[in-house]
Amino acid sequence: MRIDGRRNDEIRTFKIDSNFVVHPSGSCIVEMGLTKVLCCATFEDRVPSFLKGTGQGWITAEYGMLPASTQVRTAREVSKGRPSGRSQEIQRLIGRSLRSVVDTSLFPDKTLWIDCDVIQADGGTRCAAITGAFVAMGLAFESFIKRKIIEKNPIVSRIGAISVGMINGEKVLDLKYEEDSIAEVDMNVVMTGDGRYIEIQGTAEHQPFSKKDLDEMLFLAAKGIDMIFEIQKKVIRFDFD
Repeated sequence: MRIDGRRNDEIRTFKIDSNFVVHPSGSCIVEMGLTKVLCCATFEDRVPSFLKGTGQGWITAEYGMLPASTQVRTAREVSKGRPSGRSQEIQRLIGRSLRSVVDTSLFPDKTLWIDCDVIQADGGTRCAAITGAFVAMGLAFESFIKRKIIEKNPIVSRIGAISVGMINGEKVLDLKYEEDSIAEVDMNVVMTGDGRYIEIQGTAEHQPFSKKDLDEMLFLAAKGIDMIFEIQKKVIRFDFD
């Protein structure tokens, strides 16, 4: 049994509460065990300079951890004058994950901002942020359709993300912080609803891992993401579901 009593192939308690904030076009709070991430989607009537005149829209993300989200206070990055390298990496991952399943020509000359704020961290914050960002984005596009700002939902597939790793030679799904800190292999997997990969981030902390290990971890991750999709569908559904 694992630290919290789960089976190796079991995800933590997973919950999505939609429309958590009034002002954004779409919002939700995602809970994966003790990890909680607030995701908000807001539109802006402009695009980056490299997209001006192309008839395309854009999706970008910002990610941050609130000071009290960790056991030891995390200083606000604004006090340091710039995001940390970790935050920059994660927000780029969120942005490119969302853009990979969206037809940006269907909302020309608009930018969709996704803000992901970690309220409480216990491992898997980037995975929770990606999963929640997708829901917030979907709710935002639904809002635009209802307001007749766009005609068609530009989302072509779901996305979900989860962590997987190896501890004492065993493959485990959805690592909490205590597991992540001792894992021999730590991996984050982002997938589409039809089983394709958007990103695989995997690192051996001690000994290299084999292709067999990789295949088994990817199989486990796909199983976990399928569970996430089922919960996502209770919040927001699409024509392709």
